[in-house]
Amino acid sequence: MHNPNATSAKGLYSRLEADRDPFLRRARDAAKLTIPSLLPEEGHNGTTKLKTPFQSLGARGVNNLSSKLLMALMPPNSPFFRLRVDNPELKQAAEESDQVAELEKALGQIEKTVMTEIEKSAIRVSVGETLKQLLVAGNALLYVKPGGGAKVFKIDSYVVRRDPEGTPLDTVVKESVSLATLPEKVRTALQDNNPSTDRSDHDNVDLYTHIYRDGDKWTVYQEVDGLKIPGTEGSYPLEKSPWIPLRFTQIDGENYGRGYVEEYYGDLRSLEALTKTIVEGSAAAARILFLVNPNGTTQKKTLQEAPNGAIRSGNSNDVSVLQMEKQADFSIAYQTIGTLTERLSYGFLLNSAIQRDAERVTAEEIRYMANELESALGGVYSILSQEFQLPLVRRLMYVLENKDAIPSLPEDAVSPSITTGIEALGRGHDLEKLDLFIKGMADIVPPEVLSQHVDFSDYMTRRATALGIETDGLIKSQEQIAREQAAAQQAAMRQRLAEQAMETGGKAVEKMTPQGPNMENTPNE
Repeated sequence: MHNPNATSAKGLYSRLEADRDPFLRRARDAAKLTIPSLLPEEGHNGTTKLKTPFQSLGARGVNNLSSKLLMALMPPNSPFFRLRVDNPELKQAAEESDQVAELEKALGQIEKTVMTEIEKSAIRVSVGETLKQLLVAGNALLYVKPGGGAKVFKIDSYVVRRDPEGTPLDTVVKESVSLATLPEKVRTALQDNNPSTDRSDHDNVDLYTHIYRDGDKWTVYQEVDGLKIPGTEGSYPLEKSPWIPLRFTQIDGENYGRGYVEEYYGDLRSLEALTKTIVEGSAAAARILFLVNPNGTTQKKTLQEAPNGAIRSGNSNDVSVLQMEKQADFSIAYQTIGTLTERLSYGFLLNSAIQRDAERVTAEEIRYMANELESALGGVYSILSQEFQLPLVRRLMYVLENKDAIPSLPEDAVSPSITTGIEALGRGHDLEKLDLFIKGMADIVPPEVLSQHVDFSDYMTRRATALGIETDGLIKSQEQIAREQAAAQQAAMRQRLAEQAMETGGKAVEKMTPQGPNMENTPNE
């Protein structure tokens, strides 16, 4: 069990900084080639001038990929998770009492309440910023505020220590806060501990927040200059902590992850150097310089003072234009830039990468290639669903339960499961296989034979599942179809009996009616 009294939060932060430094340096190098403001150098403030890259492909790729991940992990207008009943006894009891629909409806209402909380508290904005940090730096710390919303901490403002399985054990966050925001007794205690230090309320101090695992719960406290702040101690259930340290990739034995940009750092660095060369060379080539033969008859002053269209005495052989004559060298650099751009466009899933250079490119071809590229992110979806989506849902449900916004659910009976990311990719492949199967069978088997061997009701259910569509009330059950068919047969039988009765009654009336004189044989008067 962790002993928080063994060292202060500040001491633990300083000790764990050494393990973080290599990851922090690589993250800053990656930010310089993409979006420098995501992770600037130490000591940066609002007035510091950031170095702008010569190429924008890195920034475009990070923005594009973060948007795709955000839409995949937290799609709008639909929950990215489902509440499932894990207890077999509860599930069997609901089936025996015909209350499955009511149970699913109640769980669906809880899902909508959680999604409403996400939209209302603008958590999606913080998640978008978190994904950018993960792509560039490989690490980020998400704090879900109790009152709603979330805050993102960069890797340069926190340290983390994990066990061999990757589970966080300690997280220490360092923030610079104004002394005026601290309670009066804390400021008095700080002054008593350091009487020689002259501080004003406008000075900033380092506030350390230590979150550590203590048995089956998380314990948290805050301190300033080794002094614990009274009233900041607290604890959270093990799987419902508001502090969520995230990694883009999982590497056994390491406390931090690696960013996506790091995997393409070589191409980005080469593209940056070649783009800088092309830009600076183009600027030099665009400069116009005239050279005049000092031994010729044409004078420099004559050229300088002559207006446009003027007629002057001189010899054209005495004047020449300075040229770099580097077209061949620039051509090689330009071709290399094109190759690097194409490779990076594939890596960052840019649309320009999936459309081949041809006059006619079908929409199906683009969709197929896009699906192939999206499938390459399966590993990313897997770790984010386990370390980001599930902890976020559990924390939000815990907060809403404490607010009595949703009923308290037994943990051993109902649990959330993620329905986006890798799960959505799997459903997409199932949909493609289903459609290919039906299309292939329809090409070789007559429709009447196909309908005899294929259960289209089950096919519709599987297709709706692959698309993530709820089938309750949409697809008729076999019992409902049988009842409707029986009712239609009864209605048709009643219609036939009624027609027969009317026909029989009409014939009987015709027989009972006396025949009148034949008007056709009556002579004219």
